[in-house]
Amino acid sequence: MHRVWPLPAPGVDPVLDDAGLEELYTYPAGSSVRDSWLAVNFVSSLDGGIEVEGRSRGLSTPADRRVFALAHDLADVVLLGAGTAVAEDYPGLRPDTATAARRARHGLAPVAPLALVTSGSLPPDATSLVDVAVPSIVVTSAAGAAKRQAWEDAGAELLVAGDEDVDLADAVAQLAARGLRRIDCEGGPGIVGTLLARDLVDEIRLSYAPFAVAGQAARMARTDEALSPPAAFDVGSLLVDDGTLLVRYLRRR
Repeated sequence: MHRVWPLPAPGVDPVLDDAGLEELYTYPAGSSVRDSWLAVNFVSSLDGGIEVEGRSRGLSTPADRRVFALAHDLADVVLLGAGTAVAEDYPGLRPDTATAARRARHGLAPVAPLALVTSGSLPPDATSLVDVAVPSIVVTSAAGAAKRQAWEDAGAELLVAGDEDVDLADAVAQLAARGLRRIDCEGGPGIVGTLLARDLVDEIRLSYAPFAVAGQAARMARTDEALSPPAAFDVGSLLVDDGTLLVRYLRRR
């Protein structure tokens, strides 16, 4: 993996090894506005699509999978919408030997739980609830908590944030209060759009795959209305690997 930005110092090899990549993608201690750091991870086609036949895996490249795994490995919790979890048939994380060693080096719990955002539609037999090594956290509103017994029977923990709709700012604060401060968000677009609208995103980690998909593919973030003004980000780093561009964008604060 070649580092393009920041420019390497003269005489320094621009090729990043595993240790250099791990250092680059390590989560900071917290943001300037709260005691957590929320990074959004997405893979995108050249023309802005995030899916092939409804799933992201058709766009993923070896380089993308490498940094995607790092996002898991270095996070306290993985946040995603219930729709994305069901569409991707998303299981809980199960660290291998290398991941376990990496998490131990950073003082992290052995396994990062999933935090699943739902209005109440998450089925209690979803893979993200039943195929897990540690209990998943169901993030819902007071109105959406009618299924709490079914979710708890499936082994999940419950986090209630908001009355009618899920209050993601409150949810992020509650996760941080539980010690889950390094947050890896993996979508979907509605969740990311809301996080951006509430100014809760500290970092966007975007892999541009060398493919064009056209069609009606979804984009990374969606809200009913465009952000005004747009949320501004600065490039934190840019890597290139076999046609894939890996960009870290940091929120301009």
